[in-house]
Amino acid sequence: MTLTEHYCFSTNENVKNPEWAGTFLLWLTVHFLLCTVKSINFSTKVGKARIPRICQHTVLLNEDSPLHFHPGLIPVCKRGSNMVHVYNCHPFASQQIVQVEQEPGLVCCGGGALFVVATGGCKVEAYNVEQEGCPFICRLATMGTVKSIQHSKMGDYLVTIEEKNSATYLRAYTNWRYQAEGKARVGVRLLGHLLRGASVRGGVQMEIIEIPLSKRPVAVACCPVTGDLLVGCEDTLVLFALRRQNQQSLNQSQQILQSTSQNSSQNQAQSPSPNQNFLDFERSVILHLPKIEPKQVALCGGYVAVQMELEVLVLKLDASSDPKTQEESSDTKKTDHIDDQADFMVLPRHQELLGDVAKDCDIPVSIENTGLEDGKGQYTLSYVLFRNFTPDFFQGCSVEETQLHSLQLYPLYTSNQSVPLEEPACVFCFFSLPNAGYLYSLKGGVELLSTYQYPEKVLKAVLTDHLLHVITKSALQCFTVRCAAVAARIVDPYIDTTMKACPPCSMEVCALRIQLFIGLRSVCVYGRHVILLSAADTETPEEPVRTPQRRRLSRKWMISSPKETSPAGHGWNLYVVDSVSPLTLYQEMVEYSERYAETNPQAQSLRHLLSEAHLFLRASLLRTEPSEQPRNIEGEAAVTLQTDTDAPAERHTAAQTDRQEVEEALRHNCAQLGDCFSRGSQKDCHLALPYYRMSGLSVTEVMARNRPLPSSPHTYGPGFLFYLKHFLFEETEQTLSQEAADEVIDIFSRSEPSQLVSVCASPSMINLSPAKTLQILIHQEDTCGVSVLLTITMATMMLCLDDLPQYTQLMERHAEMLLVYRCIEEPRLLLHGGVGGQHTHIRPTRLTRQLAKSQPGLLVAAMVALHENSKVQLEQADHIFKELGCENCLQVDFWEAMLMASSQEAVIQELLFRLVSIYIDRLTNTTSDTHLNEPHTPSRRRPLKSADDLINSCSHYGALYPWLTVLNPAHTTSSQHQEALYKLQSLLCGPCLSVGSVVPLMERLSEETLWGFSLHLLCSTRRGQYDHSIEKLLDRCPQAIIAYANHQLQDTHMMLWWQKLLPELCNRTRAASDNSILLAALKETLVVVAMEMSPTDFLELIPDDGTASYFLPYLLTCSQRHLMA
Repeated sequence: MTLTEHYCFSTNENVKNPEWAGTFLLWLTVHFLLCTVKSINFSTKVGKARIPRICQHTVLLNEDSPLHFHPGLIPVCKRGSNMVHVYNCHPFASQQIVQVEQEPGLVCCGGGALFVVATGGCKVEAYNVEQEGCPFICRLATMGTVKSIQHSKMGDYLVTIEEKNSATYLRAYTNWRYQAEGKARVGVRLLGHLLRGASVRGGVQMEIIEIPLSKRPVAVACCPVTGDLLVGCEDTLVLFALRRQNQQSLNQSQQILQSTSQNSSQNQAQSPSPNQNFLDFERSVILHLPKIEPKQVALCGGYVAVQMELEVLVLKLDASSDPKTQEESSDTKKTDHIDDQADFMVLPRHQELLGDVAKDCDIPVSIENTGLEDGKGQYTLSYVLFRNFTPDFFQGCSVEETQLHSLQLYPLYTSNQSVPLEEPACVFCFFSLPNAGYLYSLKGGVELLSTYQYPEKVLKAVLTDHLLHVITKSALQCFTVRCAAVAARIVDPYIDTTMKACPPCSMEVCALRIQLFIGLRSVCVYGRHVILLSAADTETPEEPVRTPQRRRLSRKWMISSPKETSPAGHGWNLYVVDSVSPLTLYQEMVEYSERYAETNPQAQSLRHLLSEAHLFLRASLLRTEPSEQPRNIEGEAAVTLQTDTDAPAERHTAAQTDRQEVEEALRHNCAQLGDCFSRGSQKDCHLALPYYRMSGLSVTEVMARNRPLPSSPHTYGPGFLFYLKHFLFEETEQTLSQEAADEVIDIFSRSEPSQLVSVCASPSMINLSPAKTLQILIHQEDTCGVSVLLTITMATMMLCLDDLPQYTQLMERHAEMLLVYRCIEEPRLLLHGGVGGQHTHIRPTRLTRQLAKSQPGLLVAAMVALHENSKVQLEQADHIFKELGCENCLQVDFWEAMLMASSQEAVIQELLFRLVSIYIDRLTNTTSDTHLNEPHTPSRRRPLKSADDLINSCSHYGALYPWLTVLNPAHTTSSQHQEALYKLQSLLCGPCLSVGSVVPLMERLSEETLWGFSLHLLCSTRRGQYDHSIEKLLDRCPQAIIAYANHQLQDTHMMLWWQKLLPELCNRTRAASDNSILLAALKETLVVVAMEMSPTDFLELIPDDGTASYFLPYLLTCSQRHLMA
């Protein structure tokens, strides 16, 4: 019999006011009777019963406060430092009763089936929980009395601990679904004996695999990821790896074992299918734990958890091929431990060790590898978590009742994972005491997520991805979990940024409405189906058996043995309670949230409620679409009784529709959370931005949601202002209408007037009303005083109004350098677009275009300052000047100014290359005479810096070599041509230009002109080709040879005077004796040589056919200098 009335209350066991307690009990009795008359449903009615939702109140009991009644939902039940919120939302939609013939003793579920073990019987009945009425599937006969049963999702097998004739056995049941087809054939074999089993000879059938153990098994667990089997014995844990054997490989092995090919062919002929798979297990590793006795074990993706009475230990097993590492891991805890002495009382203490620190616990673990055939190698062991408790005498539980239960390792996959092939994104560990539950996250660092404080003693708890189901003796209750919060942060790296948000993992949990039952015994969950076993007991509960010898307290707290169900009981029932979908539960939470939003939109409970609803939707989106059919180790569909071939397509379409609805609900929830944080405190106001972004709302829609009512005294919240500033300042491409832009100006003029300049400079505000904005800015100036940024902004508004005189007057208020400095503070006064991003489109503002016309020097200085302060990149600045149509004038001025200001070598070399290229373009696109060729004429605007200015102010421009004055034409070219020539020669004379990098560019210049020849001669000289340069210069312009030699042939190159220059002049003079230029050059050369060489060496240099009288004066001078020295 069950009562479908629902209550949500929390009681304090230490109520010290009898009068208060009596008043409460009287009220509760009256309320219970009134509600019972309206809505009691007895379990004698078979089938589904819609759960009525009549309770609209929540009771708060606290020893420091009187009784309160509030509609909707309210935080209640404070225990210590943990607050538990209770929400009046019902997570269950309907319930049905499973028709079983005998009283159930054990139940478990998996693969769409419910497995029921009759009390004291030797059979297991399977029911389909996914169909209406839970129809019967099949019945399995066991070989002994089942004491424990588990189902494995991977492999779709059952594993049991059975007793027969005072002996305990461990057995696995595979292919159990074939019993539903009326196939009574059952094969029994030992572990690893596939070749001699009946499966090969008789085809597909159910198999019972006997798993021999050296010690009595006490607990068993199946890995939901791999299907491996973990068995807990008295002081050991044995891990069995699930293996798949193919029929074809079995036949090949059989051929080797058979003595004749005839027998082999007969066996192959009797095989039903060459691709038939058979499951088997292989003992892979044994963990020895000599100091503990496991009560429960759990296994998930390499994580091994073992639970004692008051201790939990979680280990991680990893396959390793390094034997040295394995030995170190095995010997980690092989230290001598002194046993507890009987003469002392050992009191265990509360202890929590996380991560690597867990190895400091006093539980030694050693590994015994049995060897795997698949080549995985040896296993290594690492400690993950250790938790130790002491009995709490003040929680209403005796010492014997205080023990751990409900150990569970829960994997959570995400929608972008393939369940059979990949590891889970998250793994959680849950265990519980009678009065508190603990949830840990294991992957990516061990962390305690939540502590659950129960209002009364809990018998068992089951963790799912979005709810924690717990049962007491008389109620089923659900708590929220934080699994989705952890998984979301692992899957999406943008969580906890300005892009996306998710409620924190440390957020306080809440409890949902209670579903009352009578005599609950156990609970298990499959999907959205919660299976409950209840049994009424008319006998008076016996006192737990206490051991008189209590000389010491250790881990082995004495407890009473579990009592068998009384045959004289009132009855029993097996329920399947269907939970509502996350979307339905979310919608109910939204209904309650609207009540809070009307009364107190800034309440903390409203924010918590919406955060809980957000996590429900997150869990629904993150969860992988569950397969309707159970899957074996390779993900192949196992045999089912369904024959509808169109069902998968229909289910896929329905799943897509449901997902779209959940995504839409998530956007709506994000908008509500954004509203909460937009009006909330300064501490969490920044969360309004990511939630509004995730909602998909436009900025105008967000503004409408945050617009205060005319009668409301509230102003704009800090979260909304934070969102609005981020939208305006992050260079978005979304442009506001004039109405919205004017509203934004009005918002900031009231809330944050200091941000008006930045708001007006935003590219989103390009449509604002300049006249209205100017009035607000003038008022701001009158209030706060004159500032440079405010003046520039007002001048920009004048430009928008086409009032150039007022614009000029405002810009002349301050010096140009002050204007430049303030443009660094607010670069968007000049640039709109991706500030700081190289590949983002960038465009000039209206102010920039005006500066290019009226104050180009100010614009160039501002752009240089922006680049040097990392506000704009070189390519972006180039794009701005091209947008302005100044790529051949202002852009070159900008490069020249950058060359003076920059200290980055890479930028300097890039600028030098660009300037050389542009100077060569100017030289090739203009003619040598004073009349320019109009089609190739660049802008006639005078450059900001002349060649002399650059030589005097920039170290990269060198002073022109003296011999260049002989080669440069005087007033025979245009001013632009001459300016470009001087600047290019100055760069070639400077110390920084790499001549080798510009030689390909110089090939565009012809040597026919004297200025062209000078540039090529400069390049040859800079590259150290002095011999070639002397010859070329004597050929083209011998009058410059002495100036060239005096400047270039110095120090280490002095020997070229007599090794190269003197012989060349002698030869050329001999050929042209009447050439006065060559004769003058020869005389100057002989003077230099006579001053540098000894008389003997000088005589060696005189040509044999030379006239003695010509060389004698220079020889005399050389001899006199030598004698003086």
